[in-house]
Amino acid sequence: MAKSVLVTGGGDSVGRVMAERFLARGDNVHICDVRADALAATLAANPAMRGTPADVGKPAELARVFEDATSWLGDIAVLVNNVGIGGPRAAIEDITLEDWDRTFAVNVTAMLHAMQRVIPGMKRLGGGAIVNFSTGSTRTRLPNRTAYVASKYAVEGLTLNAARELGPHGIRVNAILPGMIDNARMQGIIAAKSRESGRSEQSIEADYLRYISLRQKTQPDDLANMVLFLASDAGRLVTGELIAVSGNLEWED
Repeated sequence: MAKSVLVTGGGDSVGRVMAERFLARGDNVHICDVRADALAATLAANPAMRGTPADVGKPAELARVFEDATSWLGDIAVLVNNVGIGGPRAAIEDITLEDWDRTFAVNVTAMLHAMQRVIPGMKRLGGGAIVNFSTGSTRTRLPNRTAYVASKYAVEGLTLNAARELGPHGIRVNAILPGMIDNARMQGIIAAKSRESGRSEQSIEADYLRYISLRQKTQPDDLANMVLFLASDAGRLVTGELIAVSGNLEWED
């Protein structure tokens, strides 16, 4: 039976892969993305999918996403909170309140708002699945990225408490902790470090892989596989879990 699915940040990278996998499974899928061009490209490639351009960190724009989605999906059975930003790269004493607030607005508050929008419908349906995206950096810690890591700890707290509160309603809530994702963002980070250090990109990448137990990057499909499992009947007893899909990220700089 087809499910109604909403994926935030579905215009590119992991979000797009997940949305397309849900669509291939026969589900009805709505996505949103702050990048209108990426959103348009994904929708053009997937005519059965619908979407809304939006900055989820702005409550009015997130509300529009749900107005568009529920107008054709009705009650949403699966919510994937994929959107996240990296926040400022700064020493703790140099983080501006503006950057701090923006990081939490996108990474945490928007996630809460999205959950609040779908929970009443999931209760009507008799259950549902919510998958939130955290980061492996909550386990390794990451100097000069305190706003990001603190916001993702908040994501994990939200996830765990929601799982307990919503479990009696048949609503399962889990979080994914990715590691080194093989996507354009990670490639950009490696390229920037290469320029700063004068070392080759291959050398920079080797440094990252040295501290991943399996010595492999995480592919978007790897994350999609886990999310689809958590949103399926096969994962019906999995809730309140923080699941790393990273090859075991041991440390990072």
